[in-house]
Amino acid sequence: MASQRRVVIDCRTFPGSKCSVTISGTEEEVLALAVPHAVASHGHQPTPELREQLRSMLKEEALR
Repeated sequence: MASQRRVVIDCRTFPGSKCSVTISGTEEEVLALAVPHAVASHGHQPTPELREQLRSMLKEEALR
């Protein structure tokens, strides 16, 4: 099986956030979890703009 690019998003990097949640996986997996988290935990609206803002915050996960 070919390895897929893994990315990570960390709530601590979101401006003004005091949340410590970090999500890692493929880009689509991370966004599928990050959008509902931003809505439920932080009161954001589930808009295409939110999805793009979150996508811009994705970082390549460091290899261990």
